Amino acid sequence: MIVLVNPNFVVQRSDPLTTGIVYMPIGLAYVAAALRSAGIPVTVIDAFGVQPRRARREGKFLMLGLTYLEVVELIPAEASAVFIYAINLTNHLSTLGIVRAVKRARPDLPVVILENTQAVSAYALRFVGGEFYQSGADYVLTGEAEERGVRLAQILMNGRRDSLRGLDGLGSPHFYNAPQSTIRELDDLPFPAWDLFPLANYWDLRFAHGPQGRSRYMPLLTSRGCPYPCEFCVVPATNNQKWRARSAQNVVDEIESLVQTHQVREFHIEDLDPTISDQRIRDICAELVRRSLDVTWKIAAGTKVETIRGEETIDIMAKAGCRYISISPETGSARLLRLMRKPFDLKHAVRLVRRMNQVGIRSQACFVLGYPGETEEDRALTWDLVRDLTKEGVDEIALFIITPVPGAAIYEQMEGYRSLSELNFSPTWRDDYQRLSRFRLKLYTRFLFWKLRYHPLKLLRQPINFLRRRFETKMEMIPYKAMVLKWRDLGSRN
Repeated sequence: MIVLVNPNFVVQRSDPLTTGIVYMPIGLAYVAAALRSAGIPVTVIDAFGVQPRRARREGKFLMLGLTYLEVVELIPAEASAVFIYAINLTNHLSTLGIVRAVKRARPDLPVVILENTQAVSAYALRFVGGEFYQSGADYVLTGEAEERGVRLAQILMNGRRDSLRGLDGLGSPHFYNAPQSTIRELDDLPFPAWDLFPLANYWDLRFAHGPQGRSRYMPLLTSRGCPYPCEFCVVPATNNQKWRARSAQNVVDEIESLVQTHQVREFHIEDLDPTISDQRIRDICAELVRRSLDVTWKIAAGTKVETIRGEETIDIMAKAGCRYISISPETGSARLLRLMRKPFDLKHAVRLVRRMNQVGIRSQACFVLGYPGETEEDRALTWDLVRDLTKEGVDEIALFIITPVPGAAIYEQMEGYRSLSELNFSPTWRDDYQRLSRFRLKLYTRFLFWKLRYHPLKLLRQPINFLRRRFETKMEMIPYKAMVLKWRDLGSRN
C-alpha cells in the first residue's frame, strides 16, 4: 500500500491577509487516481483537510490540521511507502515536520517527496533536496508524478530498490535524474480521486484560492505548463516552457461527472495558463452550453491576458458561465517587464478588462513589488496602471512583495530568510520590507478610493457579499479568511 500525505496549512501569524492560501490538493488527487488505476492500493492522509479548524503555533507560523504524531498514527502497518506532497512553498515547514515524525516512528519506511509542477506557489525540489534528505526523506520525485509515481510505487512495493537509479525525475542523497519527459496525452489520465479526500471540510471553510461563491466548489486542471520565461516564476524550471492541454470534451466530461457525483456547480480553474489556445477555450464554452450544465467557473490562478484574443471570446466565456478572470500585469513599468522577461500588452489588457466589466465577469489584476532593480519611478508607473485599470472596471488588485522561489531565475539573487516557509508574499526578512509594505498599503487604499469614485455600486456590494459569504472576488473573501485565521491563532496553543 502507498500512503499519500497532504501537509498542514501554514500561515505567517503576523500576516493572515497575504500569507496562507487554501488549495485543494488536485495534483495529489491525480496521483491517487493513477495509482488506483494501476491496481496499487492507496490511501490518503490529508493533514490539513481532516482537521482544518484545529490550529497550533510553531514560532512565527500557525499550523492548521493534524499534529505530526497524528499523521504517523494514521499510517497503516502494511504501508510500503509514504509519498508526501510538497503542495506549496509556504507549507515547507509542515512537510519537513511530517518527514521527521514518520522517520522517528518508522525508520525503515521509505519516504518520498512529490513535486507540485502546476502552481506558481510551489517550488522546484531539486534546488532544495538537501533539506528533505537531512530531515530523513529517502527520495524526491520531480516532474509530473502520475506515471513516475506508479513506477516508483511498483519498485518500492517489490523491494527492487537497485533499479531506482534508472527512474527519471527521481533524486536521493546519492543521485538525481532530471525528468526526461512529460505526459503527452492528458486525456488518458483518470480523473482525480476526490472520493479519498475530505471535501466537505474544504467546502465548509468558505474560503479557497478562488472566490468561493457557492457552498460547494471543485478545482480543475484543464491544461499544464506555460510557455513563458518569467524570471520571478518557478514554472519555467518545472515545465520547461511547454504547454499541453486536455480536449474540450474531456474537460467538460469531468465537469459533468463532478456535477453528478458531488452536486457541484462552481469550478475553479487552477491552470497556469488555461487560455493559451483561444480556440480550445471557445470549444469548452460551446460544449458547456450544448450540455446545458448550468455551472459557473472562475480562472482562479490567472492567465496570460494576451492569449484571450478579443472581446468576442470574453462574450462567449460569459455566456458559458465564466464569472471571474485573474490576470497578471506584474508592473506598470515597461523597463521592469523587460528585466522580468515578462511580455504584457497593456492596451489589450485594458480593452478586455473593460469588456469583462460590461458582461459581468469579475476581474483581478496581480502585481509584484520589490523585484530586483525596481525603482521609485517603476512603482509610480504601477500606481498609474492600477488607476487606469480601476477606471475601466477591474474589480480587485493583488499586490505581492517578490520573494525568491527555489527554481526561479532570481532565486539566488536574494538572501536573509531562515526558513523556506518565510518565502511568501509578505517577506518580513527583506531589508526593504517596511518600505514596500507601506507602498502596498497606500496603493490598496487608493484603489478603494478610485473604485468608489468610478464604480461606487461595486464597492457597496462587497460588504453584502462578505456578510452573506457568497464571494465574487478574493478581496471580499480574504478579510473573512484573515478573521477566521486570527481567531484560530488566538485560540491556539504552542
